[in-house]
Amino acid sequence: VRVADEIVVDLMARACGVDYADASRDAVEMMFGGVPIAVASPSTLIRTKNTVRPSDAADRHFLQVLLDEAAR
Repeated sequence: VRVADEIVVDLMARACGVDYADASRDAVEMMFGGVPIAVASPSTLIRTKNTVRPSDAADRHFLQVLLDEAAR
């Protein structure tokens, strides 16, 4: 969901070969306003960022650092 002049909902059936069934296998549960929400794990997000865009490369690096620190 992106908020611009109006609210825009951008739904993708697949991102870099990752679909909902794939992403849900290792989803992480987060609480938002007391409601559990399933979100893609950092490792799944890395897979969805497998593009040549510089912003995706920066995101992959950030997510990999998170994973590396969590493994320590």
